[in-house]
Amino acid sequence: MSRRAVVVGAGLAGMLAAAVLADAGVAEVVVLDRDELPDGPRQRRGLPQGRHAHLLMTGGLRAMEEIVPGVGKRLLAAGAHEISLSSGVLARAPEGWLRRWRREGPVMLTCTRALVDWTVRAAVLEHPRVEVRRAAAVGLTGSAGRVRGVRVSGPDGEADLEADLVVDASGRGTRIVTWLAGLGLSGVRTRTVDSGLVNASRVYRVPAGAERFPLTIVQADPYVSRPGRSAMVMPVEGDRWLVSCGGTRGGEPPADAEGFLRYTLDLPDPIVGRLISGAEPLTDVHVSRSTSNVRHYLDKAPHWPEGLVVLGDALGTFNPAYGQGMSVAAFGARVLGRELARADGPDAPGLARRVLRGAARPVDAAWAMAVGQDVLYPATRGGRPGIADRAVTAYTRRMTRAAAGSFAAASAIWDVTSMRTPPTRMFHPAAALAALTGSPLPALTGPPLTPAEREVLDGLDRTGA
Repeated sequence: MSRRAVVVGAGLAGMLAAAVLADAGVAEVVVLDRDELPDGPRQRRGLPQGRHAHLLMTGGLRAMEEIVPGVGKRLLAAGAHEISLSSGVLARAPEGWLRRWRREGPVMLTCTRALVDWTVRAAVLEHPRVEVRRAAAVGLTGSAGRVRGVRVSGPDGEADLEADLVVDASGRGTRIVTWLAGLGLSGVRTRTVDSGLVNASRVYRVPAGAERFPLTIVQADPYVSRPGRSAMVMPVEGDRWLVSCGGTRGGEPPADAEGFLRYTLDLPDPIVGRLISGAEPLTDVHVSRSTSNVRHYLDKAPHWPEGLVVLGDALGTFNPAYGQGMSVAAFGARVLGRELARADGPDAPGLARRVLRGAARPVDAAWAMAVGQDVLYPATRGGRPGIADRAVTAYTRRMTRAAAGSFAAASAIWDVTSMRTPPTRMFHPAAALAALTGSPLPALTGPPLTPAEREVLDGLDRTGA
């Protein structure tokens, strides 16, 4: 019998997993998804956060390039924007406006999530060994010792699809804990930390003359014992701005157009509202609430079946405000690829456990970053800041204040937020010294705009703010 792998979920994590399986020589890779997938970069039902801002960070893009060579060029050719974190971003942190630097820094790509998913899926499906089937996976077959396949529900009832390896990449809605219980494996620990974040987004046409205006963000402030509120103007394909607002429990953004604009103007700096007040809206305001941090500690389970791997949001999902999900999915798929390269086939003994533990490491790093901030909001459910959280928070605030005028401190923050280095980068000697000595330059009193950018902002402003 030829070797077959079944991937549950045709989202980013699932398609990247399919790519590494095909490249590893698996004869047949079947990707299952209950949705009818669009034949272009359009929103689909199974991605509730798809209409909101997504950032493809440097670290995640590098991992994706290893798996799907040339994917960055494909995205840029389709209209994605390459943004320098050092010079191409206007960012107001809780500590004030951050400077922009002419020196090089990491870059990120900005576009709609629909474009990322479609571009990756189209590239992966060029591989003759990969196919997508529209079907709902409803369970696993096999035993507590080895998974043998997936039970699939279709128009003609249920059927079993055999596989040498099953990858659950079904996302935030995974039923992996229930499926494991069906095999006799129970006791998986799950933790949820929910800040109550609500996202509201609207798409605008980029006004004439504003095509090169930098990505603009007013960050939420978790240090003031009030709900967090934020807003971002992000350039995406098609000469459009994707404007996303986010508010934690008690500070949620509204779904009506007038309230949306008012929300942006009521932030600590009204720059986002000033920009969009003179831009043409192309969509209504779209709101979603599936934003909690959920960690399934499958890697800590005392027993794990051969033949089953879990990746992406099915292993751990994060508040999307921190822009980590796509990168973590790519890191997990890369781990799968590296372990397959060392193994004698997808059913090799111990492969599933090694992949699970390797994929859990970037999940844990992203979890620590997201939860470490979310627990500071006053109405967060599922966690309160401990002594360690408060110590890290104090250090991070000091580093951010220093970054307003210290390139060494700013570089450390960019390296961590771009996910090209682990969070320990913040404690390297040069970064620690910068945090200790603070900013050598005075704090900015407003956004660091060039004269041309200030002219654009003033020309768009219809608010008088």
